[in-house]
Amino acid sequence: MENNNPDYVYKNVIQLDDADASRKFIASVFLWMFAALGVSAICAYLFGHTPALLQMLVDENTRQLTGFAYLVMFSPLAFVLLISFGLNRISYPVLALLFIAYAAVTGISFSFILLAFTASSVLGVFLTTSVVFGIMAIAGYTTRQDLTKFGSILVMFLIGIIVASLVNMFLHSSGMDMLISYIGVAVFVGLTAYDVQRLKNIGAGLVYGEASASKMALMGGLTLYLDFINLFLMLLRVFGRRN
Repeated sequence: MENNNPDYVYKNVIQLDDADASRKFIASVFLWMFAALGVSAICAYLFGHTPALLQMLVDENTRQLTGFAYLVMFSPLAFVLLISFGLNRISYPVLALLFIAYAAVTGISFSFILLAFTASSVLGVFLTTSVVFGIMAIAGYTTRQDLTKFGSILVMFLIGIIVASLVNMFLHSSGMDMLISYIGVAVFVGLTAYDVQRLKNIGAGLVYGEASASKMALMGGLTLYLDFINLFLMLLRVFGRRN
């Protein structure tokens, strides 16, 4: 499961009740998210369907994972931590480059999914994820209900999922794995609405166009990207058909 930390610290916010600025901010957030998903999809397809690239991940003779494959699988966590903790220290162009690199590495790691699951089930789950994500994003943007407390509960459930997943790496329980997947779907469905509302509120307090606003939009895009891919992975574990 990819790492999702929705509690980024957004500093240097200039209070401004400007609906137009908020809409521009949210548009920029989703632009970053869609760009990252596009990069990931392209990389996953290329590495999953190009023998020369696939050999960089799986040794043709031994059928074992290569060192590059392990680097690809574990480096996304390093990217997320670097982007998160470097928000106020790293320049915007470097953050943007790191985000795109993170999306590319994540996409490469997803090439294993194309090998493990049938293409039709991957496409079906992706379309399902897109519909569910879209509905919850609209709900989070339009609702007048404050989701702050709801989001805090979801974060606690998320921590529980991570801990349970680590434990199940040793137990290898299929029942626990399925339970984690079902709970994970519910958590990331809720987090999508919560994060969109939170980002909407952040956008309402920004003067759009400043460097700080650009960085915050990028971080918002990262948050929603993580929500989407984690929801996709959880749904795939439940409904995906293996080769």
